[in-house]
Amino acid sequence: MQGDVRFDAATRGLYATDASIYQIEPLGVVLPRSLDDVEAVMGVAREEGAPVLPRGAGTSQCGQTVGRAVVVDTSRRLNRLLEVDREAGTAWVEPGLVLDELNRRLAPSGLCFPVDVATASRATLGGMVGNNSGGARSIRYGIMADNVLAVEAVLPDGRVAVFGPEPEGAAGEGLGPEPGGVADVIRIVRRIAAREADELDRRVPKVLRHVAGYNLHRLLWPGASMAELLVGSEGTLAFFRRIQLRLWPVPSRRVLGVCGFPSLADALGAVPQLAMLEPHAVELLDDAPLQLARENASFRDTVEAVVDPAARSVLLVEFADGGAGGGSRGAGPLSRRLSELDDLVRGMGPGRSVAAVEDPVQQTAVWSVRRAALNIVMSRKGARKPVSVVEDCAVPLDRLAEYAAAVEAVFARHGTRGTWYAHASVGCLHVRPSLDMKDPADVATFRAVAEEVHDVVAGLGGSHSGEHGDGILRSEFIEPVLGARLAQAFREVKRAFDPDGMMNPGKIVDPPRMDDRRLFRYAPDYGPSGRLPTVPPRFVETVESCNNNGACRKLDPGVMCPSYRATREEVDTTRGRANVLRLAMTGQLGADGLFGEPVARALDLCVGCKACKRECPASVDMARLKAGVLHLRHQRRGPGLRTRLFAGLPRLAPVASKAAWALNTRNRSRVLAWAGERLLGVSATRALPEWSRQSFRDAELLPSPSLTDSLTNSGYNLSNGIGATRGRPVVLFADTFNRYFEPHVLRAAAVVLRALGIEPTAPATASPNGTVPSSALRPLCCGRTYISAGMLDHARTELRRTVGRLAPLVAAGMPVVGVEPSCLLTLRDEAMDLVPGDDARRVAARSFLLDEYLAARPELLAEADAATSASRDRTAVVHGHCHQKADGDDGATETVLSALDGMETVSVPSSCCGMAGSFGYEAEHAEVSRTMGELALFPAVRATPAGATVVANGFSCRAQILDGTGRRARHVAEVLAEVVGGS
Repeated sequence: MQGDVRFDAATRGLYATDASIYQIEPLGVVLPRSLDDVEAVMGVAREEGAPVLPRGAGTSQCGQTVGRAVVVDTSRRLNRLLEVDREAGTAWVEPGLVLDELNRRLAPSGLCFPVDVATASRATLGGMVGNNSGGARSIRYGIMADNVLAVEAVLPDGRVAVFGPEPEGAAGEGLGPEPGGVADVIRIVRRIAAREADELDRRVPKVLRHVAGYNLHRLLWPGASMAELLVGSEGTLAFFRRIQLRLWPVPSRRVLGVCGFPSLADALGAVPQLAMLEPHAVELLDDAPLQLARENASFRDTVEAVVDPAARSVLLVEFADGGAGGGSRGAGPLSRRLSELDDLVRGMGPGRSVAAVEDPVQQTAVWSVRRAALNIVMSRKGARKPVSVVEDCAVPLDRLAEYAAAVEAVFARHGTRGTWYAHASVGCLHVRPSLDMKDPADVATFRAVAEEVHDVVAGLGGSHSGEHGDGILRSEFIEPVLGARLAQAFREVKRAFDPDGMMNPGKIVDPPRMDDRRLFRYAPDYGPSGRLPTVPPRFVETVESCNNNGACRKLDPGVMCPSYRATREEVDTTRGRANVLRLAMTGQLGADGLFGEPVARALDLCVGCKACKRECPASVDMARLKAGVLHLRHQRRGPGLRTRLFAGLPRLAPVASKAAWALNTRNRSRVLAWAGERLLGVSATRALPEWSRQSFRDAELLPSPSLTDSLTNSGYNLSNGIGATRGRPVVLFADTFNRYFEPHVLRAAAVVLRALGIEPTAPATASPNGTVPSSALRPLCCGRTYISAGMLDHARTELRRTVGRLAPLVAAGMPVVGVEPSCLLTLRDEAMDLVPGDDARRVAARSFLLDEYLAARPELLAEADAATSASRDRTAVVHGHCHQKADGDDGATETVLSALDGMETVSVPSSCCGMAGSFGYEAEHAEVSRTMGELALFPAVRATPAGATVVANGFSCRAQILDGTGRRARHVAEVLAEVVGGS
């Protein structure tokens, strides 16, 4: 056994939940390193009589991946693409391979696996096979059972067999003659299917989506494979080792019609006619997710660009051509298909609209809104949250509107309401009633809604389980809905494969009650206890708002979550950290609560990048939560010396900078570097930032000629006459890092502002009444270093002083402009928690980064552009600061470079650089810090031609780039100053 075997309480707690409402602590967790490890686990479990539960990303919404068993997580290491046969259009994969990653690897071949579930960024192929997943384009490509050709599996008795197509009349032949062997299993199962043929025909709904129970009905179809029985078995029959998939050609082009309707009923009533156009997808979004998307910075612009503001429901209708064909109508130009769609929709009556989306980038943005629909609706504030209970029902297309009306009537009778979205093309609509699962009355409603809606579905000839499987949530209803005979047949199938009930017990066969509160995440005795942080406000609510859907497990080079992408450990996801905090604050990890070691470990690699603030649809801001927990822990134990030194940098810097020459000798002395690591834990392998011998002084921003003299001495030519100051003053917020380490950045910013006719002033010397204070204040500080360290009392002191000084200047009409994202954006974020009030709100509203401030003033950029003769053939590779991305405005740098300098900009698809303030300098974090940099940033910088400019606005980012690549990155202010200042 080479993998990891973990039986500690924290790990068991992490794997006790999935994206469902349930929580069941496993016996232990295994992270296998190889397929041999899987067989070893199965062997030990068989000897010990322990159940085994295969698990991928843990995104199941029905409780399939939680249970009192040994959980085997395939997602970390069993994730190889083993073989691709382009001629046959097939691929063999390991179960832990993520769908999006598979398609990235397949892209050069022109093939793809098209069962595109909304959780494609983290859903594993093994989990998708276990759940018989569908996705948005199943009307064209079918579901998993239609696209899985073979499964190599380990049976509970230890035998390994490939289940796939069999020659006609030879079911089970060639798999072993021994009694009770694999061949016997196949023969038994096929006999069960043949025996129950009439009952299957009578009971199984004739709809495009039905995944309840085992797929016995598919074994009666011509050419059916035994693999189709394993698909949808939820890990209850065998452990998947390898999976053979059917691949499809990638369409050469897609187009999308965003169709607006005045009501949900109007949209659903249109689906049968739209399906006749043979689209590749027809997806629904009703008013609730649309409105919530408009409130989310990640989705707002997309929704406003393509959705008619008057629309109350939207259907996304996609057509594709090229490799995937498209049926009898697929040969025509796609523009004609959109025209047909437009004529059809607008001809249905007033209040209809169609927005044609042909640009691939915009299509991706629209689909991102649809894929995030679940998380968007889960972001709704309040105790009542949308709960999965009847969200996978599937009905005939011509009964969709009738079904929706009946379900809304059920919800109304129980005093709740739902939100609608998903797969209108196949009659599988996701709808969740809003319930408080801590409230016994709402738990009773939970069950009543299930029973009543299932009756509605049965009356319409539909299926109560159309996509996400059975798990704990729906297995109980297999017998009431499909009948006692089929429920008994499923038990016989289970016994044939797993006579001792070893594989994922309690799912599909012999399940518990779906409303047994002892199995809930919020069990009857649930409740926070002990000391809890008071900052940030609503700490408990924020922790509990994590719905476990696992968006933070995505591996694509976006923003979230850099530590998980570096370690692939569940504890390093935002979900994992939220779960640890929830378990700790409710006493489920021992008496130490939030002061315990599991919490320290969970928060250790959180770099405070704030990606979760933006990309987590529930907006679980882990950086904020971490600061609150550290503050609580410091109150008991006090911060260590290294923490106090790094956090106290803004107060120490004015004195320390006077000994710049002495402090800088550390970087040239191995002895001093070694001593620093031994005494303070500062990595000897890292060069610390060099103190400047000419730190930035507020006096440099006194009105001309002092400013002119200072900037001229710095090498800038201010006589080019681009823009004489026209009396538009701004406060230039000089942060500690650039003030004392890279003052040329602040001087460059002053050059740019002054050249554009803007007078930069310092907070210490600016005055709304024209007078200058008689005594200079200690430089203002945003408190960022103290916040990161959890020393919130000190941060509050700094922010109170800073906001108090800036507020009257802002009130007098002077905006605040800064150059360091982590510092300036603190005034727009944490300041609201730490020094709440009107002053903080006013300062937040009028604080801007330099590039933001300029990007919002295109007329100034145009004037300056006309007056310069900048080269037009330069390229800038831009690494955006994670806080700026989290704030939702990460394109400003590219905008001003293009407008003022004429540069061609290329954005690096990177998350946090990995330095993250002091994080990368700490000896215990230096290696993982570099690993974060290697995810995307370092390779992109190394690939940048020598003549191109690398732009990074973050002080830490520039230090990380220099350390990891040897290349010096520049702040956007420096680049712009060359144009307008001629340095």
